[in-house]
Amino acid sequence: MPPSVMRSIMCAATVAWLAAGPAATAQVYPTRTVRVIIPLGPGGGGDVFTRALADELQKAWGQPVVVENRPGGGLNIGARACAESVPDGYTICVLSSEPLVYNQFLFKSLPFDPEKDFVPITNLFFNTLALVVNSALGVKTIPDLVALSRARPGTLSYGTFSSPAAHFMEKLKQQTGADMVRVPFRSGSDVVNAVLSGSTPVAVLALSNMIAQLQSGRITGLAVTSKTRSPLFPDIPTLMEARGEDYPLSWFGLFAPAATPPPIAAKIAADVQRIVGDRAFRQRMFIDRAVEPAGISLEEFARFIRDDRRNAERLVRESGLQPK
Repeated sequence: MPPSVMRSIMCAATVAWLAAGPAATAQVYPTRTVRVIIPLGPGGGGDVFTRALADELQKAWGQPVVVENRPGGGLNIGARACAESVPDGYTICVLSSEPLVYNQFLFKSLPFDPEKDFVPITNLFFNTLALVVNSALGVKTIPDLVALSRARPGTLSYGTFSSPAAHFMEKLKQQTGADMVRVPFRSGSDVVNAVLSGSTPVAVLALSNMIAQLQSGRITGLAVTSKTRSPLFPDIPTLMEARGEDYPLSWFGLFAPAATPPPIAAKIAADVQRIVGDRAFRQRMFIDRAVEPAGISLEEFARFIRDDRRNAERLVRESGLQPK
């Protein structure tokens, strides 16, 4: 059943609950367990952040806030679960740019409408990604990686679940003749484990997933996607320094199913902003994890998504990636 039809049915079922009026409902929200869907497996950077945020929301609301991992399908499974949930504020979702702006250009069909089935609540953070390799490869720079892949055709693979990262890697292959195959993964922790084991020794992944491994020297960073070098890893050049090119922003935001009452969405947004603005939370979840706070208002976030969707269409077209 299409999400729009499913949602209409569920909306009818909640009319009585909302009869007191959305504003009055928002004043007492929440009165029971809130579910947070994330379309990634446990253990990755997005999951760690989501669980930390859920813990703080639980303290603020005095109600259980339960994180539900729904990985798979290029992040489409979790996004669909979000779109088809009852729009009453008791299901919220942490979604990235992949299902919201990229997948409509990478898949022939989607089980949800990324432009109509979600209400943006707030942008949570921008991810600083890094191109990294298993240190056993002996690779120190991007030209080193290209040369190794050409010398060992058919033997190297890379992992990422970021569509902009896949675009960068595919363009790198086109421009340099690098020989690497993309391997899909369900979470950042899975990618890190594959790099460490050597089964997929190359990755483009959020720094927050592999800080300890980079610090220990088991993984080598070749470039970061931020505008400036990471304070945690000042020896890793930016992609602009290494390749002379910029990189699209990778982000995670908080969403709810379409038709979620605006006063409830506004209350969630305000409570989340108070949490992420807390000095201790920012130190622990942003600074210490090489994650950049977004600081975008609700109205700005909706406009940002529209602009990012146009950029995504261009990037996918330039990469030559075909819808599957």
